[in-house]
Amino acid sequence: MATRAISQEAFDDLVKENVEDLGMEPSEALEDALYTLKLQGVDLSGIITCVPGESSVKDNPVIACLDRLKELDDEFDEISSLLVKLNELCSGQESGNVAIATKHGAVELTCSICSKIKIDSRSNAIVVPCLKALAVLIHDIQSTEAFRNASGPRIVVDLIRDSGFDSDSLDAGFAVVAAAATGNEVVKEIFMELKVDELILKVLNRESKVTIRALYDAIRVLLTPDDNRVVASQVYGYARTFAKLGIARSLTEALQAGIGSDSLVSASIALKSIAVNDEICKSIAESGGIDTLLRCIDDSGEQGNNTAAKTCCSLLSKLAGSDSNKSTIVEKRGLDKLIKLAQRFSDDPLVIQEVMSIISIICLRSPDHAASAIEAGAGDLAIQAMKRFPAAAQMQRNACNMIRNIAVRNAENRKILLASGIEKLIRNAKANNEICRASATDALRDLGLDNYNS
Repeated sequence: MATRAISQEAFDDLVKENVEDLGMEPSEALEDALYTLKLQGVDLSGIITCVPGESSVKDNPVIACLDRLKELDDEFDEISSLLVKLNELCSGQESGNVAIATKHGAVELTCSICSKIKIDSRSNAIVVPCLKALAVLIHDIQSTEAFRNASGPRIVVDLIRDSGFDSDSLDAGFAVVAAAATGNEVVKEIFMELKVDELILKVLNRESKVTIRALYDAIRVLLTPDDNRVVASQVYGYARTFAKLGIARSLTEALQAGIGSDSLVSASIALKSIAVNDEICKSIAESGGIDTLLRCIDDSGEQGNNTAAKTCCSLLSKLAGSDSNKSTIVEKRGLDKLIKLAQRFSDDPLVIQEVMSIISIICLRSPDHAASAIEAGAGDLAIQAMKRFPAAAQMQRNACNMIRNIAVRNAENRKILLASGIEKLIRNAKANNEICRASATDALRDLGLDNYNS
């Protein structure tokens, strides 16, 4: 059921009626209005609560900032400072200021200011503050719709195009793209119609390799099916468009900078969002993606960078979905590298579960790969990790899936695993972690045990 809303004017009138018609004291009138509306299920976010006679809506710093912005025309210095102030006021979600600002037209006002900016020496100083303010103001479906209705996507794309590849402007601009496309399928579609994909590729391929962190966030959001109002998202088609255009190749090249690059994690996550089918996964491998990821996995282990390790493993897991890529990973000693990584992060079940996920995928429908996994130490990895982290439910589940795929078509592997005592560990995982039950049952069955359901 949709949440009921109320305007600031209607709220103020209700408080006023309590004072004038019911004879309440100002503070009592405010409390009664708040209590009554909450009982009625009214959404009061963005409503400014003022005690009549003591303060007014215009005293609120957000409203004062917006009112002053409405009065200005080409006073660029003051506009810039006010936008910075608006950003600061709204950055802390707990204050409720961002809801106040958007309820009182801040998104539309900021879009209007952006639409009047002509990139030149006089106005360039307000581009970044304006875009940064927008990125903060756009925080829910109502604000993304306000942005869409104010022609925000076209305005922002035009500003990015006209930015002259200034890194600050690009970062602020793509932050708006990411914020506005989050949870809004229609806004994603509008950005695609405005050729944001071509703009992204142009930025990725420019000569100056300055990291634009928000660019990777924008790719990820544009390709994420996160609008539950639509039955079928178009983002998978967008991912294919991104790959065909060459964005996957450019992101693969960006990964070659290795874990010394501050864009490795963001670029890996963005590339993973593009890798939606076998053809794209194979093309990433052909562009050197697997070589690069295996090198990064080695480096992340040596440097103790578990964030890079988890991210690279997650992307490699996606690429391993292609049968040809599975063989490539094995041929390049990827299984040995993965086991080594898990050993280096033996105290981090999140890294271990990512490693198990990749090995599970590599062994699926491949007895030869399963034999290679046992030789590399996958069985020992499962035993040690399951003993050490009995309450790590997802890791236990991944271990069961890995064991199943290692054992299902390989009788020799079944003997090795059962002799090592894996049955007891699987049964413990099944008994102690609800999400493991199906996977544990399957693992016990594929190990050849008759009482797998018990």
